[in-house]
Amino acid sequence: MMPSFPFATALRRAIHQGYGWTGFRSDVSAGLVVGVVAVPLSMALAIAVGAPPQHGLYTAAVAGGVAALAGGSKVQVTGPTAAFIVVLAPITAKYGLSGLLCAGLMAGLILVCMALARLGQWIQFIPHPVTTGFTAGIAVVIALLQIKDIFGLRTGPLPSELMERVSVLVQARHTLSGTEFAVAASTFALLLVWPKIAPRVPAPLVALTLVSLGAFALRKMGYFVDTIGTRFTAIVDGVQVAGIPPRPPSFALPWTGPMTVTTVRELFPHALTIALLGAIESLLSAVVADGMTGKKHDPDAELMGQGLANVVAPFFGGIAATGALARTATNIRAGATSPIASVIHSAFVFLSIVLFAPLVAHVPMAALAALLLSVAVHMSEARHFVHILRVAPRSDVAVLLTCFTLTVVMDMVVAITVGVVLAALLFMRRMSEFTGVRVLGDSDEHDRSLPEGVLLYEISGPMFFGAAQRAISALGAVHDSKRVVVLSLAKVGVIDATGFVALESALVALRSRQKFVIISGPLPEPRRMFERAQLESSFDHVLMATSEAEALAVAADLAKLNPQWQERDAALSTRPPTA
Repeated sequence: MMPSFPFATALRRAIHQGYGWTGFRSDVSAGLVVGVVAVPLSMALAIAVGAPPQHGLYTAAVAGGVAALAGGSKVQVTGPTAAFIVVLAPITAKYGLSGLLCAGLMAGLILVCMALARLGQWIQFIPHPVTTGFTAGIAVVIALLQIKDIFGLRTGPLPSELMERVSVLVQARHTLSGTEFAVAASTFALLLVWPKIAPRVPAPLVALTLVSLGAFALRKMGYFVDTIGTRFTAIVDGVQVAGIPPRPPSFALPWTGPMTVTTVRELFPHALTIALLGAIESLLSAVVADGMTGKKHDPDAELMGQGLANVVAPFFGGIAATGALARTATNIRAGATSPIASVIHSAFVFLSIVLFAPLVAHVPMAALAALLLSVAVHMSEARHFVHILRVAPRSDVAVLLTCFTLTVVMDMVVAITVGVVLAALLFMRRMSEFTGVRVLGDSDEHDRSLPEGVLLYEISGPMFFGAAQRAISALGAVHDSKRVVVLSLAKVGVIDATGFVALESALVALRSRQKFVIISGPLPEPRRMFERAQLESSFDHVLMATSEAEALAVAADLAKLNPQWQERDAALSTRPPTA
């Protein structure tokens, strides 16, 4: 079944429920606010991954609009995000802009396949310590990547590996520019203070406008301030212009040469990483949006919307995009009620490219770096990170720190893979502790609650590969005086292949010791497995009972009436005592 498209659903509901001028005006207002925030942030994110700033704007304009029309959350805002920096920057360094666009296109196709396979709900099974760990790690990496522009270091091209990049920056510390640092510090201070002064006016708009004016004044005084216009140029109708080209994105193939199998094979791991991160971030953002609005998103439709956005955007110069949590929250707080707000946001970014390109050239690079630094600070959620360290079980803390460290030192894919595996192993260990065993009649003294010669072995909890061996192991040590073993499985809801193999091994051992086994009360799922395996016909000493009471009654009869056991007991009673 195809995922639904909430934009069409929202439009139908709007027609029937009286969506009018008030709702539309609220959506337009919210879209304009988010658009103002998205313009500088999109440029900063594109620059951070090694692409010209206009490609970030193309992403917000094209991918943001497509995702709004096809996505599964009514108020989600899509565009380039800070989390992608650590994934996309190495791609740009190795394969160039063409490789970056192609990787985004392939990631979009993977997301579409994930949506068609209805994998949206599976993202919720990624443990919280894993997402918190790699998110905080990404924030640290983003902050480290801004050091060059914040301090105005002159390094030349930087290596793609983080540790090598840090080493180069340290070696270039003598090139530090006090002017650039002052620009960055002023921007960062305004971004922190302005929301407390006038929260309704976007802080990035105020900060970048004031700092750009100050930087312009500094340049007139003879101080050098690196800006978008001094670092980037574009060719428009054969004329070189500073900054970004003042024209909308145009259709072009993402690849510059023939797409070979080798190229696809090399880019596929990167595309898979982009798709996984995009799925995680967009669905987490949609969940937060649900909490803020009281609505519920369609996770599969959201994956479809993000997939289509990433398929379309590269043909117009857009890099990888996903649901942006900060912009989505801003959209909701500004009064958004439908996907129209996100469409307005994309339209505003589109018009900004055409109308404000000459002004964009004056934005200082240090100011954009400070903007990303503030994003990293908010993204890290340091208080929440410390709170988990303080109150969570040690196993969760270990997962959190492992994901954080691997994200910073290696990469996010390794961090998520190791984190999920480690969390799964620790979860299985915890679950195995809930599988309990109760034994009655396992002593030489007569247990009045059981018939003579009968042992009751009761297992409670899941019998999966993490707990099966411990739950079954004691069956091998049944006392010789016990003729019949009643294995009560009434409290076993799940048994997997490992649990069943352990059970079969125990049954074989009991048969070799000439013990009857009565399995009582298995729930429907274990019973179906026993029936498929033809357990009773495979083991001539095994019987099935529907309840523990029935099993004990049959066991009492077997213990009394079986001549083989009577003869064996008589032989044991006449055997001379051992020294």
